[in-house]
Amino acid sequence: MMNEDGYMEQEEEYNREAILDPAWEKQQRKTFTAWCNSHLRKAGTQIESIEEDFRNGLKLMLLLEVISGETLPKPDRGKMRFHKIANVNKALEFIERKGVRLVSIGAEEIVDGNVKMTLGMIWTIILRFAIQDISVEELTAKEGLLLWCQRKTAPYKNVNVQNFHLSFKDGLAFCALIHRHRPELIDYSKLSKENPMENLNTAFDVAEKHLDIPRMLDPEDMVNSAKPDERSVMAYVSSYYHAFSGAQQAETAANRICKVLKVNQENERLMEEYERMASDLLEWIRRTTPWLENRSTDNTLPGTQQKLEEFRDYRRKHKPPKLEEKARLETTFNTLQTRLRLSNRPAYLPTEGKMVSDIANAWKGLESAEKGFEEWLLSEMQRLERLDHLAQKFKHKCAIHEEWSHGKEDLLASAEFKQCKLNELKALKKKHEAFESDLAAHQDRVEQIAAIAQELNLLEYHDSPSVNARCQRICDQWDVLGTLTQKRRAALDEAERILERVDMLHLEFAKRAAPFNNWMDGAKEDLVDMFIVHTTEEIQGLIDAHEQFKQTLGEADKEFQSIMMLVQEVHSLCRQHSLKIAENPYTTLAAAEVGSDDSCMDIESKWTEVKQLVPQRDSTLQQEVLRQQNNERLRVQFARKAEVIGPWIENRLDAVASVGMKTKESLEQQMARLKGFERDVVQYRPNMDDLERFNQEVQEAMIFDNRHTRYTMETLRVGWEQLVTSTARSINEVENQILTRDSKGITQDQMEEFRKSFNHFDRDRTGNLDPKEFRASLVSLGYNIRDDKQGEADFQRIMSIVDPNRTGRVSFDCFLDFMTREATDTDTAEQVMQSFKILAGDKPFITAEILRRELPPDQAEYCIQRMAPYTGRDAAPGSLDYSSFSTALYGESDL
Repeated sequence: MMNEDGYMEQEEEYNREAILDPAWEKQQRKTFTAWCNSHLRKAGTQIESIEEDFRNGLKLMLLLEVISGETLPKPDRGKMRFHKIANVNKALEFIERKGVRLVSIGAEEIVDGNVKMTLGMIWTIILRFAIQDISVEELTAKEGLLLWCQRKTAPYKNVNVQNFHLSFKDGLAFCALIHRHRPELIDYSKLSKENPMENLNTAFDVAEKHLDIPRMLDPEDMVNSAKPDERSVMAYVSSYYHAFSGAQQAETAANRICKVLKVNQENERLMEEYERMASDLLEWIRRTTPWLENRSTDNTLPGTQQKLEEFRDYRRKHKPPKLEEKARLETTFNTLQTRLRLSNRPAYLPTEGKMVSDIANAWKGLESAEKGFEEWLLSEMQRLERLDHLAQKFKHKCAIHEEWSHGKEDLLASAEFKQCKLNELKALKKKHEAFESDLAAHQDRVEQIAAIAQELNLLEYHDSPSVNARCQRICDQWDVLGTLTQKRRAALDEAERILERVDMLHLEFAKRAAPFNNWMDGAKEDLVDMFIVHTTEEIQGLIDAHEQFKQTLGEADKEFQSIMMLVQEVHSLCRQHSLKIAENPYTTLAAAEVGSDDSCMDIESKWTEVKQLVPQRDSTLQQEVLRQQNNERLRVQFARKAEVIGPWIENRLDAVASVGMKTKESLEQQMARLKGFERDVVQYRPNMDDLERFNQEVQEAMIFDNRHTRYTMETLRVGWEQLVTSTARSINEVENQILTRDSKGITQDQMEEFRKSFNHFDRDRTGNLDPKEFRASLVSLGYNIRDDKQGEADFQRIMSIVDPNRTGRVSFDCFLDFMTREATDTDTAEQVMQSFKILAGDKPFITAEILRRELPPDQAEYCIQRMAPYTGRDAAPGSLDYSSFSTALYGESDL
């Protein structure tokens, strides 16, 4: 490929450090060596090793002289390195003078036998002298050679040349090139894509024997390589191109003949096309001109408009394509004459009458007739337009009037206003006034219709009879509308007067019915009101209020009669004048029943209902009086019983709480007293059961308060449960104290001292000490707890012993246990750990087998399930950690 300076660029810049693919290097060595020898043999010599035989530069210079046909400068004959470099430089300079810019290839590499650089140099020479001059359709070098291969092998089966490596691997492409130019040398039909080795050997043998092309490629390398070397294949294929160059010259001659014949055929086609187009255009002009010269119409505007539409259609649809044909005809004629002149042919002379000038004259006549035709049509339309305009104006005004008057006679004659309300009637009256104004405004249109009809008659319009008949109908209807309008106005005035009287009665009804209805609603609500009372005094108050209400019923009945008289007068007026009895617009209330909805309930029905509810209310109040008397009896019954049980429970709670407060009393005496209290509680239980039954009767009667007692069933239940729980807990505490005393050998005096100290600091008498009270008791008993961080830490450890559940309270049992812990022989975590160590034989771990042997089965399994595996360095299989188990049994150590 040539650059801007006229140099042929290398396909790629050779990297001195890159490593050439060994397979490709092998193929290039063979191919490039064979290619060089194909030219060197003309000088009576050859090379054996491409990297060795070119090192002194002599055969390289000889090769360039043979392939270029030129003489290079005289070589240096010395054998020194600088002589060799000088000869190689002469060769490289000659290559550069031929327009090849060598990049990364220096004389030193060639002299040193650098295989990669040597192969790159030979490839550059092949490109310049064997491939660069190949030209196919303006493509050069590699692209041109590839296109040449594609065209020559296109007709052949199983050949698709897309590149210079895989496309030639099966050998069919080489065979196809030979068969295309010398079909007698190869029987292509017998070749198969499945025999690449046979195909390659056939092509290489035939090329060497009959075409004088040396065997540059090795079939084994081609078949065994994943991708044959592209440069080797290109170098070999270029030899095919040069070998068949003679056949290429014959092909060029054939192409020249085809080109001349193609020009001649195209000229003949244009001549025939001109003759045909000229005949068609002249025939169309001949048929169209008489139509344009015709000046007759049907003397009507629609007919004339139709003819104008046909003319417009001619101008828009028919003429433009013909105008294009005329232009195309002239273009064809000019193009044909130009082609004939350029190809040294005589000028074309059309048939007589079909010259370009003949066609131009015929077209000019067509346009002349067209112009006159259009002027005539416009004049005729202008004449008919005036007459048609008057007819259309008459029809338009008649249509507007007839649409306006449609249904007006029926509307004016109707008596629908008698079914209207007053506001609707007033709206109808306003609407009628608007109609009267509209009627007066239409007077002018009627007069215009009559004037236009008269003018059409004077101009002798062809459809005058229908115009006159239509005008007469409109005038007659106009007189009828005027008469009906006056009658309707009088009827509307009379109906308005009657409805205004009815409206006044409706307003009066609404003013009086509304408060009366509200009074009845309130009365109904009071009579059916769901009351809740809890005493006989409250129910008596309701009875007194009901008696006062019954005193007002007389005046209410008089007001009811007055309201009903207003409604009767309205009905009488409407029947007398045939008017619709409309709903009262001022209220939703009705005198008589009009619906089942409470909001629309009639006054009469409500009044009847109120009178019926009065005796029902009397009965309900009397029943409530009896119920309240029974409730009072239940309250008294419950209160008497509660006032006995409540104090008894309180006394027993105080007695239980006082046990233990007497320091002089022994634990056995306290236990005896508590057991006695426990028996008393069991014996007293039937009294609580009786009270529960009384409470059930109170609840079933829906009684929620009792002024006769300060006790409720809930407070008594809580007190009873506290008494039972407190008694049981006190018994348990005394039992634990006895157990602690006996197990630790505490004397009665010591017990009294501990109790006295505990009671002293239990100021709220809850039976428990909070942390502050407990700390004060320890100090009073001689414990030295410092007032610093260490003292606080020591105290918290004591609290974790006496209050392990972190309740914030210390009971007397825990207090007693802590105060006596050092005086008794108790087990510790260290003692248990020492016992396990004895069983384990002084080992830091124990096994399940030893535990099952030394302990009862249930206790052995208990230990095995809870002991963690021993993880020390001396651990044996299945060993268990008894140290962590012992610590876990006791939790944290004592103080």
